[in-house]
Order: sequence, then C-alpha cells, then structure tokens
Amino acid sequence: MSTPPSFPTTAIIGKHGDPPAVEDLLSLARFLEQRGHHVVFESATAVDLGRPAAQALTPEQIGAQAQLAIVVGGDGTMLGIARQLAPYRVPLIGVNQGRLGFMTDIPAERMLPVLGEMLDGRVESEQRCLLEGTVIREGQPSFQGLAFNDVVVARGTGAGMIELRVTVDGHFMYNQRSDGLIVSTPTGSTAYALAAGGPILQPQLGGIVMVPIAPHALSNRPIVLSDDREIEIELSSGRDCSVNFDMQSVITLQVHDRVVLKRSRYTVTFLHPLGWSYFDTLREKLHWNEYPSTSGQFK
Repeated sequence: MSTPPSFPTTAIIGKHGDPPAVEDLLSLARFLEQRGHHVVFESATAVDLGRPAAQALTPEQIGAQAQLAIVVGGDGTMLGIARQLAPYRVPLIGVNQGRLGFMTDIPAERMLPVLGEMLDGRVESEQRCLLEGTVIREGQPSFQGLAFNDVVVARGTGAGMIELRVTVDGHFMYNQRSDGLIVSTPTGSTAYALAAGGPILQPQLGGIVMVPIAPHALSNRPIVLSDDREIEIELSSGRDCSVNFDMQSVITLQVHDRVVLKRSRYTVTFLHPLGWSYFDTLREKLHWNEYPSTSGQFK
C-alpha cells in the first residue's frame, strides 16, 4: 500500500494572465495528482488553466482546506498570496518564473525533481514576519492592512517634498522632510529599502528598518529598530501623498493622517529545498561574486 502524501490537499497559485506559465502549472498539477495529492487552485489560476469550479478556491478557502501552497511566479505573486494566507499558517513553496526570485527560490527548469525531494521530506523551514498597519483619520481607523515587504509613505508624482512626524512607542523621533519613508520587514530589506540605501537584514532577525527616501537633511539615515516597537508616522504637510502596503494596496493620505505600524501577530512559513542558504540567494541575486555554491544541494 502506498504511503499517503504529507500534504494531502495542495494548492497551486500562479501569476494570473501569464500564458507562458500555463504548461508549467499543468505539469505541476499532473505531478502532484500522480503522487496522490488532492490538488486545488487559486480562483484566477483555475480560470487560466480551464479547471472546473470544484477545484477553484479563494485564498480564504485555500487557508481552510490546504496543508501546502505552491506559488509559481515571481516575488510579486508570492507577496500577494502570502499576506492572504498568513492568518491560516499554510506553508508556502516558491517556484521562480520572475526576474529576481528572493522568495520564489526554486528554478522553474528544476521544479519537478526539486519538489519531489521536498515532498519526500528533504525540506527546510523558516518563518518570516509581517507588518500590520492602520491609517488613522480624524481619530478613527480608516484602513487596516498587512505588509510582507514594506509600508511606504510617499509624495505624489510631480509633488514637492512632504513633511513627516515620526514617533516610536509614543516618543518623538524626528520631523523629516523627504520624498517619503520606507518601513520594512527583514524580508523587504532586499526590495525598495535596499534601492533607497537601506541595509540588508537577515530574515530571522527581529528587526524593522526605516529608510528615508531622498531626505532633505543628509543626517536622516536608515535605522533598524527592534520589532516590538510601535511606529507612528503623521503627515504634517504635503499633497498627493499616499501610503502603500507591498506596492499593492494604495491609500491616499490627507494632512494629519497617521499611519500606525507594528509587527503582525501572523507569520509566513517558507519551505525550502534541503541545503538552501539565504546567503547563496543573496550572492546569486545580487551578483556578489561568480563562485558557484558548494552548500546548495538543489542547484
């Protein structure tokens, strides 16, 4: 008698509207079904693949029914689904069909053999933190959201600098004139925060990085705070300003709106191939050198 799969119900999530990925997604579905998994699809992915409605689930239904989600796409695809599945603690595996692949670390060309080894138990697990934020307007919450990478308060296109009043745990930190402010998780430290001059934080580090965007005062430098702090950013002046969560949820801000941020109680679990190393990922994606990996057994 065959051994039942370790993840009986497995969800597949792809990048919606990406025709080149369809064959890979269908191959993955056949592969999982042959191994005895009950395969379901995120709703938009099911439409792309022409799968029946019975296999098409919302992220909330995936969270309630699946023991594993395999994301085939780029980091943007992973960001969107990771936030939605975080409350359900469904572990994620990422297959890279994007450009960078900091979070989707399995090469598409080696998808099936690597996944086979992982589903056989050759796997490593890590947890990543999220930020949760609330926009306060006239004393009342007007928006709440999660961010896996970062929360960014920024000026509008063509507008001048904005002024922000920043406090940490109720203690005044500074007034800042700049193009905006990035508040990032360790995961997001290799995204916009890095491009703006911020440091790279190892994902397991309990920290939150704040990076000014083109500050007026050059003494306004990036700073790393412990992740048990509460950060409040008030828009003191500026026009056409907004706050965005992972560049996917965008909310227009008014003067005196406050954005209150703290670490979320939810985490995201990533599953990696045995031998995976965060430093291998950095070296490969940031082109630190040309030496091959000696520890990454899945490459």
